[in-house]
Amino acid sequence: MADMMTERSESVMSGWAFRDGAERWAAVVRRDPVADGHFVYSVSTTGVYCRPSCPSRSAKREHVAFHDTEADAERAGFRPCLRCRPREPGLAERRATAVARACRLIERTATMPHLATLARAAGMSRFHFHRVFRAATGVTPRAYAAAHRAARVRKELTRRPSVTEAIYESGFSSSGRFYAAASDLLGMTPTRFRAGGRGAVIRVAIGRGSLGLVLVAATDAGVCAILLGDDGEALREDLRRRFPEAEVTIGDAAFERTVRHVVAFIETPMDGFDLPLDIRGTAFQQRVWRALRDIPAGATASYAEVAQRIGAPRSVRAVAGACAANPIAVAVPCHRVVRSDGGLSGYRWGVERKRALLARERTR
Repeated sequence: MADMMTERSESVMSGWAFRDGAERWAAVVRRDPVADGHFVYSVSTTGVYCRPSCPSRSAKREHVAFHDTEADAERAGFRPCLRCRPREPGLAERRATAVARACRLIERTATMPHLATLARAAGMSRFHFHRVFRAATGVTPRAYAAAHRAARVRKELTRRPSVTEAIYESGFSSSGRFYAAASDLLGMTPTRFRAGGRGAVIRVAIGRGSLGLVLVAATDAGVCAILLGDDGEALREDLRRRFPEAEVTIGDAAFERTVRHVVAFIETPMDGFDLPLDIRGTAFQQRVWRALRDIPAGATASYAEVAQRIGAPRSVRAVAGACAANPIAVAVPCHRVVRSDGGLSGYRWGVERKRALLARERTR
């Protein structure tokens, strides 16, 4: 299903969708909002024309004609439907505009606006606005505000001459509030961030298991990367790209025990993973990765199912992107995400490793 949705979205974007009568009629039957703006249809028995998503009772196929534009329908003698109002912006466009307006309001204010204030600006109830916002952006309004503030903090810390000035320019009312949130916002101290992450220490070591080499990296907070491959130097280069300014050191004997623990877990994933993780990503990526960790060993889920589970059913492609960006193999089990037909899709560390991991989990 995920692949079908991807193909369909790409065809719509390219303008090739809804070109023939059969495809247009199918869109009308399912009241497809994606088809809005591509064509309108008229009904000879009523003398009106509608957008494809019109909620009115379906007309018989023999009474329906299709027109590329509203002007074409009106030249043919039809008047716009009073229910779906095809000359006005469609529901999807109105919702997108309302969500964009709310995003700008969040970005302009120093503190997170109340949900009621955002909903009122969007012309919706609080519950409906929350649902529409999450469907459109993939995150809640509060998570969007947190992500925006984090981005603003990072920007101001690189522009302002002092941390204190950056704090207030980022919208924090006090330094205490900022330092309480700094670890979550930056993943390190503000001073270290201003230095481009220099001074952050990552311990690293490479072990070997039945699936090849396993690079394990960790900060003081927990494991920050588990990378699989066949070339040790390529794995180290991958780590350097992810943490370009960090100080990477070879793990000591105590860290070697961590590596053995990780390798043993990859060999027997049914035993579970109990080491702390230091996972860094966007708000949306974090939600996807949490959902992946909820998929039990021996089970799988499609990209569409994961999107449903995080409350963002239209974000299938974004879910796939978050899976591809996952830096912690197996412990954040992106290998358990498959196509809707059960087939294996791409895997950052090789489809054969994905197949082996799934087979291992199903037989233990």
